[in-house]
Amino acid sequence: MKFRFIKSGAVFMAALMAVLGTNLAQTQAATIQAGVSAALTECFSESTKAAAESYETAMVQMAGKSQKSGKKLNQTSSAKKKIKSLQKKEQEEKTICGYKNLGIANVDNYLNIRQEPGEDGKIVGKLPADAGCEILESENGWYHIRSGKVSGYVKSDYIITGETAEKLAESLKKTVATVNTVTVYIREKPNTDCTILTIVTADEELEVVQEGEEWIEVKLDDENGFVSAQYVDLSEELKKAMVYTETERSAEVSDSKYSLAQKALSYVGGRYVWGGTSLTNGVDCSGFTMRIMAMYGVYLPHSSRGQAGYGRSVSTSELQPGDLIFYGSGSSISHVAIYIGGGQIVHASNSRDGIKVSNAFYRTPICCRRMLG
Repeated sequence: MKFRFIKSGAVFMAALMAVLGTNLAQTQAATIQAGVSAALTECFSESTKAAAESYETAMVQMAGKSQKSGKKLNQTSSAKKKIKSLQKKEQEEKTICGYKNLGIANVDNYLNIRQEPGEDGKIVGKLPADAGCEILESENGWYHIRSGKVSGYVKSDYIITGETAEKLAESLKKTVATVNTVTVYIREKPNTDCTILTIVTADEELEVVQEGEEWIEVKLDDENGFVSAQYVDLSEELKKAMVYTETERSAEVSDSKYSLAQKALSYVGGRYVWGGTSLTNGVDCSGFTMRIMAMYGVYLPHSSRGQAGYGRSVSTSELQPGDLIFYGSGSSISHVAIYIGGGQIVHASNSRDGIKVSNAFYRTPICCRRMLG
């Protein structure tokens, strides 16, 4: 109804001026114009641009007729300014992947996010290379940012901003499927008769490989599967910051287990490289656990399935920092992570997220093994 009012008002004013050509008509037209402008201010958005353009066209036509008769419509100039102002406001409110003031991490691996703006500030998170963030304010060479579930300060020298960041985001953003139900099956094929690879929990973000009307092909860690489209929400996202949380320490946890978990956490934000075994240049899931365990005298093969044959079995209720958790499909193991306590793991997940912290039960564990003690 508001769109019709805008268009009708513009047409009526044009007709009124053409037919009457009097001061009275101008006065009435101005009154209608004021109402149309008010409606425009309330309704203007992406979806009402067509109506606004119709209104502007009518104003220009009236201006031409008035000039021929030696009269001018100051309202035309005012209307154009109103439209330009609204367009400018809409541009300012534009977001890119959910960010109004976008910043992108310009680093090789990750950028530390600190609680206060200074090198001595406590590390509260990690911003991976090419990850996006909302720049909240600038302070003496530091940006106060928010990304994912982390807020804190990063050195401004390592953040790309402005139009450069906007253009870069177009090439970096990925389509992500976020689980919108309590649990959902990830299947081997796009149907309900095939093998269930695993169960994934609410709010887990999965990189989309290919979209379909009924099934979405996704990447879960370093393998692909299919999820029913009705149980996920799709969005375009940049990589996000990851929370950096120190592992829990209790009387039951030995110094070596505590130290191992802390060492593993220090690599959060690092790169994932399939087949990689370098903690600085990139690792895959078993490459990560292999290198961390080797620092504590435990030498494992570069295979998640092979590593599951070492140490001793423990239940999920017995887990301690430093234990390994194995995931996969059925009894077939394809992924491994290090338990850090508090129901969390650190693992080399995939090329999008790199080394990150996750809920230990974000997918169903197959088995758990203790390598130390």
